[in-house]
Amino acid sequence: MIEATGIQKAFGDLEVLKGVDLRVEKGEVVSIVGASGAGKTTLLQIIGTLERADAGELRIAGRSIAGMNENALSAFRNTHIGFVFQFHHLLPEFTAVENVMMPGLIAGKSQHACRERALTLLKRLNVQGRSDHKPSEMSGGEQQRVAVARALFNGPDVILADEPSGNLDSGHARDLHDLFFELRKDLGQTFVIVTHNEELAHMADRMLTMRDGIMAESAVND
Repeated sequence: MIEATGIQKAFGDLEVLKGVDLRVEKGEVVSIVGASGAGKTTLLQIIGTLERADAGELRIAGRSIAGMNENALSAFRNTHIGFVFQFHHLLPEFTAVENVMMPGLIAGKSQHACRERALTLLKRLNVQGRSDHKPSEMSGGEQQRVAVARALFNGPDVILADEPSGNLDSGHARDLHDLFFELRKDLGQTFVIVTHNEELAHMADRMLTMRDGIMAESAVND
């Protein structure tokens, strides 16, 4: 699903990624851990095509990213990659169902079809009762489930999660972690998760440790 080879990235004189290799199979859940500043989020942004690498090769679902212009990259990102962030990034002026519809509307799908798909996903994630509520009217756990529904909208090849439970209490964090594995079981969804949460990191199929801009360790979890 993901093949990254020799990924390098610098910001000015600061080398953040120093030749990272990463391979993720379809339906695999991979966690990436490491100290702050190790390069985890930068790597995730490059895999998610939000940043371009200075050097190296990236292929997602068999397609090379290198030759895509910005418009093609944006369309590819919207269709093939879902994102879940620590702070949800829901649009505050829109309801839950409207937030979930956004990727479909951006892709040019009809409003009716988008609404039906969004309602189905909200039901699947057990937040259908919040469909007409705005983010300020929902708990943190509910907002994060809405964000996951939005990430799933276009049936992406991979979901990239950056500290997805970092803003949740322990109960809601555990619920979210369980949800990821339910989605892998039911949908065959692939996840790459950057996290400081040790419980989530050890739940993954593999736990990768980044240190000083390189992939320092790889451990298969039982």
